[in-house]
Amino acid sequence: MTATTQVAAPENRRGPGPITAVLHRLPRYGLLLVGLALVLVFSALRPDSFPTTANFDAIVGNKTIDAFLALAVMVPMVTKNFDLSVGYGMGLTYVLTISLQVNYGVPWPLAIGIVLAVGLVLGLVNGLLVEFGQIDSFIATLGTGTVVYAITLWHTKGQQVTGELSTGFTSVDSAKIFGLHAPTLYLIIVAILMWLAFEYLPIGRYLYAVGANRRASELNGIRAGRYVIGAFMTSGVLTAVAGVLLASRLQVGQSNVGLDYLLPAFVGALLGSTTIHSGRVNVWGTIVAVAVLAIGISGIQQLGSSFFVEPLFNGLTLIAAVGFAGYTVRRRTRVRRKQEEATHRGSIPPPRAAAEAPATRP
Repeated sequence: MTATTQVAAPENRRGPGPITAVLHRLPRYGLLLVGLALVLVFSALRPDSFPTTANFDAIVGNKTIDAFLALAVMVPMVTKNFDLSVGYGMGLTYVLTISLQVNYGVPWPLAIGIVLAVGLVLGLVNGLLVEFGQIDSFIATLGTGTVVYAITLWHTKGQQVTGELSTGFTSVDSAKIFGLHAPTLYLIIVAILMWLAFEYLPIGRYLYAVGANRRASELNGIRAGRYVIGAFMTSGVLTAVAGVLLASRLQVGQSNVGLDYLLPAFVGALLGSTTIHSGRVNVWGTIVAVAVLAIGISGIQQLGSSFFVEPLFNGLTLIAAVGFAGYTVRRRTRVRRKQEEATHRGSIPPPRAAAEAPATRP
């Protein structure tokens, strides 16, 4: 009796083609390409004003505060929480920074220290309401933000806060260090520290773990509540930093200024989740998103657009960012499921009948 065995031909496993590889990486670096395209387009349309050093300095200088607020929004968002109080918090800390010096004679370094402590306390209150009060972060921070706005109105009595400010305080925003505007250098330092914390330190991995699956992180010994509260406290401090910079820049306190910064901050954080680390909020993605928004708005303004174009641009970009971020997350989930199914199928040995033909009779 003889037996014949059928040997399956080896599968032709080929790597993805160049087009497939580019399309696979497009969501990760697509926003950078969009920013480059905007620069080229606006430079071609306005060659005398857009690609200039003065315009670059204006873009960087004007959007530093937006970047700080976007980072403030980003930190709680890592834990799947929202902080809607950042605009109101910046309004209070901005006014308080000026009034402490003008109305109460507090030296400017001490005034900055007090304001940063106020931001920390505001973040702590938000964290306690969300964690121990079990109030949805959207509602809790909207409520605290409204209360903070009322406090700002009460403190200023609806009037401007004006007075003589020291040169040391005004130089916090106007000084140049190594050829860079001081706020830009502050932003670079803070962004690097946050990037190191989120990408290379346990605290960053724990925060992402809490946001991905809180129950699973708690089962692994992570005290999720502490990290949620810490995220809101960090957001409060970054908000206060933005308030200090705004006070040093404007040098006149107004109670209604901070509200205009809320939407751009959320646009930057959400749009940033679509690049660098596509599908999750991250530091450099947020910075890139703020830069792209700044380039777009600057170019549109130089083309002679109407006053309503900037909020329209921010609103449409926010909708697009949320939609694309959701699509990216769903796409990654589908790819992960397909990989798991393929691994599961590969781990099951083929039946004997399929691998070996039945013996033939002579």
